[in-house]
Amino acid sequence: MTGNRFGTLFQYQSWGESHGPAIGCVVDGVPPRLELSESDIQYFLDRRKPGQSRFATQRQEPDRVQILSGVFEGRTTGAPVSLMIQNEDARSKDYDAIKDKFRPGHADYTYHAKYGFRDYKGGGRSSARETAARVAAGAVARKILASQIGAGVRIRGAVVQIGPHEIDRDNWNDGEIDNNPFFSPDAKITDTWASFLDQRRKAGSSAGALVEVTAHGIPAGLGAPVWDKLDADMAKAMMSINAVKGVEIGAGFGVVALGGEDNADEMRRGNDGRPVFLSNKAGGILGGISTGQDIVVRMAFKPTSSILISRRTVDIHGNETDIETKGRHDPCVGIRGVPVAEAMMACVLADHWLRHKAQCL
Repeated sequence: MTGNRFGTLFQYQSWGESHGPAIGCVVDGVPPRLELSESDIQYFLDRRKPGQSRFATQRQEPDRVQILSGVFEGRTTGAPVSLMIQNEDARSKDYDAIKDKFRPGHADYTYHAKYGFRDYKGGGRSSARETAARVAAGAVARKILASQIGAGVRIRGAVVQIGPHEIDRDNWNDGEIDNNPFFSPDAKITDTWASFLDQRRKAGSSAGALVEVTAHGIPAGLGAPVWDKLDADMAKAMMSINAVKGVEIGAGFGVVALGGEDNADEMRRGNDGRPVFLSNKAGGILGGISTGQDIVVRMAFKPTSSILISRRTVDIHGNETDIETKGRHDPCVGIRGVPVAEAMMACVLADHWLRHKAQCL
């Protein structure tokens, strides 16, 4: 199987399956002498781990990370950093009844069509369980950004819509994001979301979500104008997250309704002599290169495909049948997608920072 490695200079390769003994990643390209401990990584894994509210899967995984290599006396050595997370609460028997059936909306059929064989327990390699390894790699990327660029770098994600219910951006408060189970910056919408998801869950169904991630403090100059555009790599990173079906940067699809004069981010001379942008329709990236403004990316997560409502399908023998997916599943997978999206943004930015410094000394 190919395609398990991400990045150019800052690279990580994830490994493991949903119901295997462990998952993890090997992070390469980490500069030496960088202070790094398991607690630096654990904080971000704790934000993603399951079982923290009724709006997430009740699989109880502590997601404790172990650093196996690449760190000595609290500092990176320049060698690959190997990270491992044990799987401690897998219930493989939940999948015995549907092991020969293709779950609609899942990767079951396509995985089987490609490889002729699949791990049916929790989706195996195609499970969202793999994203814990991404969050671990993203924690390392954040350390690089903070040490190389400065403490002013901040990457922050939030859920801005669940189902048809959008936040009121006038109520946006970063301080609220970690105060509720939805990663919502709008405290007033959380009751609406809770009621909506309770209804979806009790009906045996699920809901989609829109997640927005912003990077603040990234300097101008990251990226390249042709194949290695920063926004192209960012879009690929976000589209690689399980259940993401659409990505937009800045004004995104909204630019279709704008005139050229509205879409253009005008500039003025700042107090330090450098340009100051008067708006940010471009989402902090122009011509594939960062502008120094906030980098803003949004992604649409589809409703969780594992639902209790019977759906028509076929089995591995080609027989028509019906399926209900029982077990422990997120009623809205986009909620726990927030720390994953933050991690992928950090990985892209760390990679492009190292690439930028390698070329533009």
